[in-house]
Amino acid sequence: MTTYRIDTTGQTLVFAEDGGLPCCLYWGPTLPESEDLGALAQAAGNDITGGMLDALPPLSILPEASRSFPGQPGLIAYRDGLPLYPGFKAAGERRYRCDATGLTLFLEIKAENGVVTLAHRLEADTPITLHHLAAPVLPGPQSGEILHFSGRWIGEFLPQRAPWQPGMLKREARTGRSGHEHPPLAFFLEDSATNTAGTAFGMHLAYPGGHVMIAEELPDGRRQIQWGKATGTQTTGTEFHSADLLLTLSDKGLNGCATAFQRHIRDAVVTWPDPDRPRPVHYNCWEAVYFDHDLPTLKDIATRAAALGAERFVLDDGWFGRRDDDTSSLGDWQIDPRKWPDGLTPLIEHVQSEGMTFGLWVEPEMVNLNSDLARAHPDWILGPKDQIEGRQQRVLDLSLPEVREYLFDALDAILSSHDIDYLKWDHNRLLPIPDAAQADGILDLLWRLRAAHPQTEIESCASGGGRIDAGILRHTHRVWLSDSNDAIERLCIQHDAALLLPAAVTGSHVGPRQCHTSGRIIPMAFRAWVAAQRHMGFEMDPRELTEDEAETLKQVTTWWKENRHWTMSADILRLDSFDPAVTAEMQLAQDKSRFVLFAGQSQTSAQILPRPLRLTGLDPQATYRVSLLNKDEAHRLSRGAPALKSAPLTLSGAALMTLGLTLPWRFAQTMWVLEGHRLEGDRREP
Repeated sequence: MTTYRIDTTGQTLVFAEDGGLPCCLYWGPTLPESEDLGALAQAAGNDITGGMLDALPPLSILPEASRSFPGQPGLIAYRDGLPLYPGFKAAGERRYRCDATGLTLFLEIKAENGVVTLAHRLEADTPITLHHLAAPVLPGPQSGEILHFSGRWIGEFLPQRAPWQPGMLKREARTGRSGHEHPPLAFFLEDSATNTAGTAFGMHLAYPGGHVMIAEELPDGRRQIQWGKATGTQTTGTEFHSADLLLTLSDKGLNGCATAFQRHIRDAVVTWPDPDRPRPVHYNCWEAVYFDHDLPTLKDIATRAAALGAERFVLDDGWFGRRDDDTSSLGDWQIDPRKWPDGLTPLIEHVQSEGMTFGLWVEPEMVNLNSDLARAHPDWILGPKDQIEGRQQRVLDLSLPEVREYLFDALDAILSSHDIDYLKWDHNRLLPIPDAAQADGILDLLWRLRAAHPQTEIESCASGGGRIDAGILRHTHRVWLSDSNDAIERLCIQHDAALLLPAAVTGSHVGPRQCHTSGRIIPMAFRAWVAAQRHMGFEMDPRELTEDEAETLKQVTTWWKENRHWTMSADILRLDSFDPAVTAEMQLAQDKSRFVLFAGQSQTSAQILPRPLRLTGLDPQATYRVSLLNKDEAHRLSRGAPALKSAPLTLSGAALMTLGLTLPWRFAQTMWVLEGHRLEGDRREP
């Protein structure tokens, strides 16, 4: 038997193989370098008893039906209509061959930044039809529960918890995107794991198309976790890839997994056009004007946005074809001469004169039947003619090279003839049929466009957060987390999305006084501080602002700009709030010298007095000076004297993480913001 180990910060994987496919013997916290892997393999051995086969079918990296495996097999494939049951044998380093079926499997492993990336590549001597190819399969923990996510438009990243039990928990997103409904992210928690304590295993499939996750307890009690592209979406061919599976592990709670994902995406996945450029404050005009484009109005709005602190102006939908609403012109990527008789240049020049750069909305993968493109090329449309439409639009078939060539030429022409440093790339319609080739097509198009215009940033938007994953972020730089600008909803959405996403890629905008998606009227201070927790922007009509609202927004934006040099690279640490009405998190600087704590009061608390908040991630032996940044917002009903209302507090990291801080009482829809600095030269002895 051959054994080997894979290590990165905080986790170890141990594999063993005995002539066939390897099995993962161990996935857990880092093992000592001296660990005897042969003894570990012996310790992982299983007994055989009555009612079982004479040998235990292996739970390998790709469980084989040919080995009498009792659960979901890792490969389902056909040739000439007949099922294939390969039996793979070792044929070189991480290479496995079945001569009878002509299939070769490759195991791909990479470890960096606290994340292990696993994938399978499958080659066939002659074409096969593939229905399912799992990424490398790992055993599930024997205790705890499964934390996964559901969602919908304007309600992304909704946490769900499920127990392990005999049988299968299967989540499948078949809409052609990584999806609102089941984002490709899950955590497997040992008993009692929280944000700040306990053991958690994190898994993320880096793929922007439909996907499947299977967590299965076998009849013999073993547990397997499989991830792959959505069942049946792959076609006939000779080479296939499972998509990359990203693994994190923490024995200090969910935050350890989350920060590993955050750092990996920010530092190893996203390729920044200019890594030294501060993340700019956005202004997006969508909820100010919608399709009603008028140059004098937009100039006025741009001037007001710049005065509030915006640094990038984004012209949203409505600038092309004859796009007066969402029923026409998708696919016709030429500037509308009715609205823009002199083109976009006059607006771009005005925006730049106000000290901002210019960005543009596009939705290249889609087409309206009422468009010149659809009339000229009905054969470019994906799916049946009598399909149900979404947002009065259909999907272009990006598996066709001629479609990708048309879209590249159209977008290249726009970017080459205008000074545009940013594209908001939207995707507002589910696929009419599951199709993995569509995801491959969009990645190819994005790769070509990035190569031609390396200084242009791209945001992944799909009716908000419908396509968020590390696969799309290899070609983009920002995600539009949700179409909801309701700060109460955003507070929770971005808090849960931080289990995967760093602040630098997570767009969060200050919306209108009365939210366009919920109807709620929310105070400016709360809207501004929620946006300031991530990559900040505005998306309202600045002409509606009162003087007090404008001043509040400018103050928060100024604070964000003064601190973005460290907050955009900080770890987002979720706090275990004892009050469900309070959503709290810290952003801790990379050198751990400072932090900011946001405590959002989304609704009225059940108890009358605020419960203490325990901080996390601090050096217990260090001393910190903590101040309440917005103490002037304390309400007159807060009549007591919590210390932070009058002066900063100086406490040890141990005290802050054990006793915690008790904040002043507040109404709902308010946010306390605290700043902390580690005092140098005042480290206490253990």
